[in-house]
Amino acid sequence: MGEKEWESTIFSHFWGNLTTTLSFTTGMLLCRLGGSQCDWKRCIASNLFPCLKYEVKDSPGNPCSSRVSPLQVIAIRTAMTGRARTRSRGRARHWNIPQAVAPGAAAASPGQQPAPLQPRSQPPLGEGRGAAAPEQPRERRGGAQPPEQLPLAAGLQALPVRPRRPAGIFQDLVVNTRESLEHVKHSKTGSEGEVIVLLANHFQVTYPLWVAYKYNIDYKPDIKNIDLRENLLYQHVSTFGRCHIFDGNSLLLPRRLQSSNMELVSRTRSGGIVKITVHFSKELRPTHPDCLRYYNILFRRALKMMNLKQIGRNFYEKTKRMFCNNSLEAWRGYVTSVLPYEHSLTLCSDVCHKLLRLETAYDIITKAEKSLKSKRSREEISKKLVGLTVFTRYNNRTYKVVAINWDQSPRNTFKKSDGREITFVDYYMQQYNQIITDLNQPLLVSQGRWRRGQRNVPQEPVLLVPQLCYPTGLSDEMRQNSKYMSELTGFMQLNPKQRKVDLGNFVGDINKSQRAQNELQRWNLSFDTELLSISGRILKNVKIFQRDSSFDTGPQIRDWLRESRNTPLLSAKSLSNWVLLYTGEYVINARALLRSLHRVTPTMGITMRSARMYEVNDDPRSYIDTLRDCVTPHTDMVVCVLPDGEKYRYNEIKRFLCIHCPVPSQCVIAETLIPGSTLLTITTKIVQQMNCKMGGALWKVETGLQKTMFIGIDCFHDIINRQKSIAGFVASTNEELTKWCSQCVFQEPGQELVDGLSSCLEAALDSWFRNVQEQPDSVVVYRDGVGDGQLQALLDHEIPQLVNLLRKRQVKLTFIVVKKRINTRFFVECQEHLYNPPSGTVIDAALTREEWYDFYIVSQFSKHGTVTPTHYNVIYDTVCLDPDTVQRLTYKLCHMYYNFPGIIRVPAPCHYAHKLAYFVGQNIQQEPHNSLSDCLYYL
Repeated sequence: MGEKEWESTIFSHFWGNLTTTLSFTTGMLLCRLGGSQCDWKRCIASNLFPCLKYEVKDSPGNPCSSRVSPLQVIAIRTAMTGRARTRSRGRARHWNIPQAVAPGAAAASPGQQPAPLQPRSQPPLGEGRGAAAPEQPRERRGGAQPPEQLPLAAGLQALPVRPRRPAGIFQDLVVNTRESLEHVKHSKTGSEGEVIVLLANHFQVTYPLWVAYKYNIDYKPDIKNIDLRENLLYQHVSTFGRCHIFDGNSLLLPRRLQSSNMELVSRTRSGGIVKITVHFSKELRPTHPDCLRYYNILFRRALKMMNLKQIGRNFYEKTKRMFCNNSLEAWRGYVTSVLPYEHSLTLCSDVCHKLLRLETAYDIITKAEKSLKSKRSREEISKKLVGLTVFTRYNNRTYKVVAINWDQSPRNTFKKSDGREITFVDYYMQQYNQIITDLNQPLLVSQGRWRRGQRNVPQEPVLLVPQLCYPTGLSDEMRQNSKYMSELTGFMQLNPKQRKVDLGNFVGDINKSQRAQNELQRWNLSFDTELLSISGRILKNVKIFQRDSSFDTGPQIRDWLRESRNTPLLSAKSLSNWVLLYTGEYVINARALLRSLHRVTPTMGITMRSARMYEVNDDPRSYIDTLRDCVTPHTDMVVCVLPDGEKYRYNEIKRFLCIHCPVPSQCVIAETLIPGSTLLTITTKIVQQMNCKMGGALWKVETGLQKTMFIGIDCFHDIINRQKSIAGFVASTNEELTKWCSQCVFQEPGQELVDGLSSCLEAALDSWFRNVQEQPDSVVVYRDGVGDGQLQALLDHEIPQLVNLLRKRQVKLTFIVVKKRINTRFFVECQEHLYNPPSGTVIDAALTREEWYDFYIVSQFSKHGTVTPTHYNVIYDTVCLDPDTVQRLTYKLCHMYYNFPGIIRVPAPCHYAHKLAYFVGQNIQQEPHNSLSDCLYYL
């Protein structure tokens, strides 16, 4: 065969008339090739220019005539890295069965021939069951039509490559952070403590063992509504069969279609024609992350067949187990997720509730207009409605109200997706058979669903009719009704036994539903009916040290507050020069506070002199004007007795005392200072807060680590006003964890990853050096507020900021991700009764991930309801903390939060960071004065 014939054969076999994309590593060529007459030499030359997106197209009038030999084509392929070759072939991430391994498959050998672009034929049944073949077909990202014919220069900016669709948390669940931690490669389980047998709200899942096939689905014209996309695709069920799972963008099938690329035509109800293009994407093993996502979609589809009502991501029983009175109804529902753990795939299911008011937003507006003067009614209505989440029963969706549009009404028109204009009245009548009675009511404004990572994407406002919107959650009037709240709490707060019964009935209903079983059995998906049994350990009680005494946090200590009140504090600050502000109406309450302060401060070791007292009006300006005159640089503390909890007044006072006139302050609502049996307890908490805000300490624990700094990081996002996000950074600045340095970083709205960690850490290290006179040997960071899908982002973005600074000072780092919002619950079974696990229960096996160095801790103990554990994941560790050390250390730090005399859910530095970020973002909304950074002024 001659060279010309050989080249022609290679081109027709590998490329033909297909449009293909060769993806190189970052900074290299992305070359879009089409046709059989391309200027190959020019494509190779473009590789010299980094970050170039280069498109070459044949033109009918000017065909490309130069070619390279097939050996040069092979050289282009072998010059790519293994990762680039993997991406160019669209290779799927593979897991071994039954246990998962790190993502990514081995790259082809350097001498391997390029993979053909056409998908390979379906493997024999014996080869396909249980494992996918090593070579995967290329995943096409473009549409079915060839790209537009563009000039060469235009092609640089108009490369028509569709971005990869996000795959949710399943995309990053397989990030293997444990493989780089040598000290826990063989075992991550601890041994300290007493062994205890637990039950978890997980049900083992039996799943299919065959290889599934994923197809990308494109619509022309594009259809945004997922239900409509599914209905249009379902018109061709005879082509792909009833056994399928569709997520709106892709289709999962248990068998290979005859053609890897096909075009289907569907018709809408109005007679419109929609062209559907089906592209073969890749094969998926049973435990591939994408398969897990489809299993969850399949399970939610089965729940819809059981007369459960979907609101958001959860399903609710509308008629069974419902709490209802004249103003509110509470639906009991279930939150579910199918996820892989160390030894099995499980269904995690928990009980949840949705509170729906029976009054509409329109009812709130009309009541306010009748009871208030016309000049103030709009302002008061906005305060009542803006920030609420409303539920629209006609489509089972929730919306966050961000404003009220007083200039528009249901008479106004809007454009539908087809371009036609229609009034709100006609639209709701035609679409949902809803009659709007008041045509002059204003419209509620919602910005749609706010999503992290889309802060730069403008959201088109959604206008809602108040008459059709039902607020969710409790109103202020409901919260003030103690009898009503007691009844509601009894319905919502389930103890372990009630929770087990409800979950057992839920799984039983799934097994009894014939329609749901038919749907699940098509994929050989089934669930155990018994709660999963696992093993845990109970850590030893923690000893609390004060100045002259210590006490144990075991069950014999019932009143931590009383124990700490009757003993001198670890580090007491004197009240020598302090100011007390009050209104004339509540002078009696202010004097009652003074008397109580004189009673509790001596036993706590606090020296207190008489306060300088000033009477003010309830107007915020009166407080600030008085503070401007009476506060000096020598003032230790400012105490303000407030007539009520009005937010504007509180914010103005705190903003002035944290920014313009920096001094620690304490605000107290007058109604809490009524003389009585509880006043002494309230005053004790106030004194402890004041002492901490002035730089004092209440107690300490022994962590067991020498010269170690502990850091907490958390972020606050204002999802209502979409103001700048605040990152809170709090670090201990001495070995006893009694001194803290607090910094905050202002970021773009919705930004979770923190940019300014280096400067925060440097300020904390300087503060440590002032207190200890030498730098720490190690730093332990507890990072809250991030999900499983952001682990890689933390490794790439936040941890390098800390490592780069600490490496210069030869300081080691441990980075632990804290997750509070989990649905896993644990129970202890004793004599056929279920109880909450005791405080200090650790679970580090069975329901943890093989790829992570993770564990759960139940730090709090509760006799009421069901206690929620906290999940910890060590993703970076050069300190090399063994499992027993990191678990014991984490549990001890849960005892060091000074704003609560007890054990909290998360380590103290983590919760301090949360309090700081929330306080700055919600109340003062500006950077606090630097002189306050060494005290806990935000408690």
